[in-house]
Amino acid sequence: MYKCAIILAAGQGKRIKSTVPKVLHKVAGKEMVNHVIDTIRNAEVDDINVIIGKGADLVREKTADRNVSYSLQEEQLGTGHAVKCSKEFLRDKEGVVAIFTGDAPLITSETVKKLIDTHVSDKNSATLLTSLIDNPTGYGRIVRSNNNVEKIVEHKDCSAEELKINEINAGMYCFDIKSLVDALDKLSNNNAQGEYYLTDVIGIFKNEDKKIGAVITEFEQTIGVNSRVELATVEKILRDKINRYHMDNGVTIIDPNGTYIGIDVVIGQDTIVYPGNYLEGHTTIGENCVLYPNSRINNSTIGNDVEIQSSVIIDSIVGNETTVGPFAYIRPESKIGNNVRIGDFVEIKKSTIDDNTKVSHLTYIGDAEVGKNCNFGCGTVVVNYDGKDKHKTIIGDNAFIGCNTNLVSPVEVKDNTYIAAGSTITKEVPEGSLAIARAKQTNIAGWVDKKGLKK
Repeated sequence: MYKCAIILAAGQGKRIKSTVPKVLHKVAGKEMVNHVIDTIRNAEVDDINVIIGKGADLVREKTADRNVSYSLQEEQLGTGHAVKCSKEFLRDKEGVVAIFTGDAPLITSETVKKLIDTHVSDKNSATLLTSLIDNPTGYGRIVRSNNNVEKIVEHKDCSAEELKINEINAGMYCFDIKSLVDALDKLSNNNAQGEYYLTDVIGIFKNEDKKIGAVITEFEQTIGVNSRVELATVEKILRDKINRYHMDNGVTIIDPNGTYIGIDVVIGQDTIVYPGNYLEGHTTIGENCVLYPNSRINNSTIGNDVEIQSSVIIDSIVGNETTVGPFAYIRPESKIGNNVRIGDFVEIKKSTIDDNTKVSHLTYIGDAEVGKNCNFGCGTVVVNYDGKDKHKTIIGDNAFIGCNTNLVSPVEVKDNTYIAAGSTITKEVPEGSLAIARAKQTNIAGWVDKKGLKK
């Protein structure tokens, strides 16, 4: 059976007090609407339409890589009106459409799949997602009859008996497409807010004797974000789930409350993560690694048996048995080999460092290719920028770069070479050579006395 989904993402979110559309605020490093899109797609629903309104261009930009379509809701006139705006998307389709909100990022693919599967197997015209909570004050109640949904009653309209019901509407649905499209034309905005409500479709279906079911799920999965406080609440819930997932899979997290791991991060068995680490984006950490406190790793691949201390690694690759830090900065498009030492206060920018090379401290390497078994002395600088353009430096295998060396790009240092400390290299260093590029030392005897500087 054909399946599709609609995500309601048109609101600005007044209570969140932001110029950024509410659905673009991040939870565990990912925009809320992208959480929902990815979850629905993981539930084997490929045709997804996002209803956009406030900040439409920005929402398009941030979801551009998700292969979704869009419907525009120029005026925000209620959830029913939002779905009305997707009628072109639904035109001539037959099957089921699931509807979710872009500000509820905790919903799981298992729940999405269960909602759709139950809808199909029970041959419902509509199936609601609901939750059971101890204190349902303020929520619409689900009134059932013979296990089918009879109606949704808003809290203020509940009778004394209905107030005792603790099953509430989660605001997520599955509908028969043709039945939904017909009902949308019958929606009225004859209410105090002058808006069209999607919940009114349930009443229309009931008047037409259509079958309405419900699937109960954890309330936690249905939490929507309307404020910064709720954003922090959802962040903590998801972060705790992510940390538990990794610990259950053999990762040691010393202090889960002080560790921030994005939802798309992969971590190998027997890796130890200390507090203060931020692992973000599509990052993969290998097995038997030790991430000492206070590092940020974003969209990077880290090999096995790696140690990282108080460093930043962005959009880069680090090989096996390598050590990084403390206080190293590996910038985008860098590739660090196996058994490499990237030490304290070392910055690597868009460079390749091959196996067994040591860059121990206080060094900058930018736009360079560095071979195997090289050693960089303290204070080495690859001078890659001439004020207008970036240039490349190539260093062969087994090169020894003395302390306080400047390598002025473009320049090539061949295999098995030595560069004397304090040199500024502007020309090729041939294989097997020692390069010395510094002024000859001159000592002026008695200079201190002559100047009257002796203390």
